[in-house]
Amino acid sequence: MNISEQMIADIVRRVVESLDERGAAFEKHRDPSGVMSVRTSSVKPEPFDTGKPGDKVFLTDVSTLEESPRLGAGVMEMDHSDFDWTLKYDEWDYVIDGTLEIVIDGRRIVGNAGDMIFIPANSSITFSCPTTCRFAYFVYPADWSNQ
Repeated sequence: MNISEQMIADIVRRVVESLDERGAAFEKHRDPSGVMSVRTSSVKPEPFDTGKPGDKVFLTDVSTLEESPRLGAGVMEMDHSDFDWTLKYDEWDYVIDGTLEIVIDGRRIVGNAGDMIFIPANSSITFSCPTTCRFAYFVYPADWSNQ
C-alpha cells in the first residue's frame, strides 16, 4: 500500500479534531457551519476532585468556550458517590444510564435512565448516585467562572 503525505495529513487532522482541549479523545464532528455532533458512548470522563476522598466522580466537557461560548455540555459518571455543590449556572442533566439523585433542602429528586433534571442557578445541592450513573449535563452560561 502506498501512503501519501496527504493521506497522513488527513489522518493527523482527523485525530487532532477529535481531541478536546485537554487532549482527551472522543468522537466529535464539527461542520464548518458550527453544527457539532458528539458520540456520547465514546466519551471517557476523567477523574473529578469533589474535595471528598473516596468519591468516584468523573467528567469531561465535550465543547470548548470557543466552540460554544454560551452553552456548555459534557458527560459525568459517578460510582456510589455523593458530593455537595453550589451551581453558579442553570443546568439540565440527562440520565443516560443508572440513577442520579439531586438532594436539595432535604428532598430527593430521582432521575433514572431517560429522565431529565433541571437545577436552577444558585442552588446548593448534593449530587448523589446510590449505585452507578452516567449523565449528560448542559449548563448556561458556559463561562460561569466570571459570574
